[in-house]
Amino acid sequence: MHNLDQNEYRIAIIGLGYVGLPLAVEFSKKYTTFGFDNNSERIDQLINGIDNTLETKKDELKTTHLIFTKNEQEIEDCNVYIITVPTPVDKNKKPDMSYLKSASKTVGKLLNNGDTVIYESTVYPGATEEFCVPILEKESKLTYNNEFFCGYSPERINPGDKNHSLINIKKITSGSNDNTAKLIDNLYSSIIKVGTYKASSIAVAEAAKVIENIQRDVNIALINELSILFHKLNLNTVEVLEAAGTKWNFLPFRPGLVGGHCIGVDPYYLTYKAKEVGYKPEMILAGRRINDSMGKFIADSTIQHLVKLGKNPIGSKVAIFGLTFKENCPDIRNTKVLSIIKCLKEYNCEILVTDAFANNKEVKKMFDIDLINQNKIKNVDAVILSVAHDQYKLIPIKEWKKIIKNKGVIVDVKSIFNYDFFNDTDIQHWQL
Repeated sequence: MHNLDQNEYRIAIIGLGYVGLPLAVEFSKKYTTFGFDNNSERIDQLINGIDNTLETKKDELKTTHLIFTKNEQEIEDCNVYIITVPTPVDKNKKPDMSYLKSASKTVGKLLNNGDTVIYESTVYPGATEEFCVPILEKESKLTYNNEFFCGYSPERINPGDKNHSLINIKKITSGSNDNTAKLIDNLYSSIIKVGTYKASSIAVAEAAKVIENIQRDVNIALINELSILFHKLNLNTVEVLEAAGTKWNFLPFRPGLVGGHCIGVDPYYLTYKAKEVGYKPEMILAGRRINDSMGKFIADSTIQHLVKLGKNPIGSKVAIFGLTFKENCPDIRNTKVLSIIKCLKEYNCEILVTDAFANNKEVKKMFDIDLINQNKIKNVDAVILSVAHDQYKLIPIKEWKKIIKNKGVIVDVKSIFNYDFFNDTDIQHWQL
């Protein structure tokens, strides 16, 4: 492949989720590109212009030159394979590499002399060459860095964020040797408007990716811990943060739930590798413990407010506004809102769940929860605003008065509303 002209690139994107699909669409504007996924339903939807991740628009899918396929034979003549499959953790918080293993096996069987394989999935430092390359070698019967080559360019997609799209986020690139590194950097440079950063090695690129999210996780954990403390001191956390934020170098983090498939998962990949080399990470795991406990803190605080208002938690109607792992995004994987629901069930509350973005069938299938239309939620004792979807910010006072009973409470996890927004009502407003 290293002798090919760019016009001869035939690219296959393996995995068409929120990372792979936008990448495939962009590459298809310049090169012959195949979007491969073994999920038949996903392929059929994309062919019909439907993207349930909401990362691409229907007209974009309808006009793209991207070739969607679930047939491995259709991508066997490609010379660049980019793997963008999920890398979650299992129930014991250990890396689940099963998707990566399966994708590497698939690509390994298709590899020809001179091909290049690029990984974008988040992993621990060393995973590409220690875990993935041996699979590629075994399946292809080809020699690494002689007959085929590898690179790592970590995804930086921010689901639901239309301002920081793929082409507007600087891309880290790396390769298994100098020539491959240059080739991969040039390839991504051709679609990324704001440029690329060529790391010195695959392991450096892997490490850079995983610590991006660990840094955010630890910082949010600090603010979450401060929030718990400030409530015990009868201080408004938002007011304290706003005051502190007047200093130029104070970082603007806010308390909240930390879930999803990045910030809530990536730290466990590095801690896994740390333990493998005999180091016990302290701060990273402490941050995870704090962030994982916030659902219980929110649920317990809701119950405490109900009791103070003279309401019996047993049978109290509590509405959860937002189930996805973040705002303006339909993704429900690893959502920490579930931890709030689980704790409330222990108090025998009647729980109503609504979400402006989540797919009803998917929620039912994954969590056995029936989502309720927001307009049907009336006269509840408490609302937990767990996700800051834009639609919730537009709900006026008169509507909140219908949703929440007199002397009810709204638990504003993301501080969507100012602390004086509900001043002229009987609704108690509590911010995390």
